[in-house]
Amino acid sequence: MTTPPALLIAGHGTRDASGAEALRALVRALDERHPDVPVAGGFFGSSPVRPLDDAVEELVERGATRIAAVPLLLDPSGQAPDALPVSLARAAERHPGLDYACGAELGPHPKLLAVLERRLDEALGGGARRPEDRARTTVLLVGRGAPDPHANAEVARAARLLWEGRGFAGVETAFVSHAAPDVPAGLDRCSVLAAAAPGRGGPPRIVVLPYFLFRGDLLARLRMQSEGWAAAHPGIEVLGAGVIGPEPELADVVMERYREAVAGDPLLRDGHPDCAVAAEDGLGTACAPEQAGPAGERGGHVSAG
Repeated sequence: MTTPPALLIAGHGTRDASGAEALRALVRALDERHPDVPVAGGFFGSSPVRPLDDAVEELVERGATRIAAVPLLLDPSGQAPDALPVSLARAAERHPGLDYACGAELGPHPKLLAVLERRLDEALGGGARRPEDRARTTVLLVGRGAPDPHANAEVARAARLLWEGRGFAGVETAFVSHAAPDVPAGLDRCSVLAAAAPGRGGPPRIVVLPYFLFRGDLLARLRMQSEGWAAAHPGIEVLGAGVIGPEPELADVVMERYREAVAGDPLLRDGHPDCAVAAEDGLGTACAPEQAGPAGERGGHVSAG
């Protein structure tokens, strides 16, 4: 039986040890759930921990000749999507005959939205599912921020999807850097919504929800900004929620993107009937710098060999 293409989980550069450990936990989870698929993970971009090249070397040493890379990005964050194919092209130069494809970003997938809702419930102490409790709660969804407006628009899209049908007074957006509104300005907007919430049974309440996969420097900056604002507004309850983390839902979405990438690239799916069927069903996206279109419209494939 032919070995399936290897799965390369590609996180964007981090200097935080907890973020690196979260990536390792995600790799272990996928390895346990899909033992037939060789899997490794690393970081592309500036990162002193577990460079992506090391993960590629590991897969090649394990016999991989075909790799489907899944970027751990919630949105097309500026230059990050372009940096991954460049890193893979360099790896292919070192390993002639290595075929690869780069899958799509994770996006505001319904399973990830479910994790975000769970983080809100945790921040609210378990009472968030009562309609009257949610009705007096405003959420501030905070993205990293990017010079690319398409990337920032994806955060706004996630906020809208998170708000629909969940009973919160509102879901506003803010960014840690590079884009407006910043966190204090976002909290100002939330305070207006929270104060005007109909039928609220207590003080205005805001939950600051990071739209991050893992912990790191950005989360620390977000905490400092929100705590400083809360100290200046003692009449408003401000709660902090956790990041998405290496949850089973994240593993599910990564595997979905892997299958799409394999199905969309004939060099990777060759010899795999299941992937061929998926391709006929219209699945499969992969990115390349020269083929990238507007957010949500990336197509084509990157291969070498």
